[in-house]
Amino acid sequence: MSRKAAEIAGLERLARLILDARLAELRQAAAAREASRAALEALNRPASAPGDEVPPLIQAQTELRYQAWADKRRAEINLRLARQTATWMERREAAAQAFGRAEALSRIAARWPRRG
Repeated sequence: MSRKAAEIAGLERLARLILDARLAELRQAAAAREASRAALEALNRPASAPGDEVPPLIQAQTELRYQAWADKRRAEINLRLARQTATWMERREAAAQAFGRAEALSRIAARWPRRG
């Protein structure tokens, strides 16, 4: 293998390592984003099931308190989800660029004459 071919092969391996790292970061960002979405979904469930032993006034007060608390949590989670979505988009773009570089180097390496 010529010196140039060895350099290209080394660059190709490095590009693949970078791609693997970028994909791992993307998976991590996607998992965090999905956890926030699940937390939002969990807040949509009713506070409690109506029961015969609890007076309707107490049930209504409990539901109002829960909804007030849930609204605050939704606001917090929505802010976190917005940040996570921005991070996910950045990491998706970085992974796409790393993929492009790795593929370009792979094609160059495949065409490069190998002398042994």
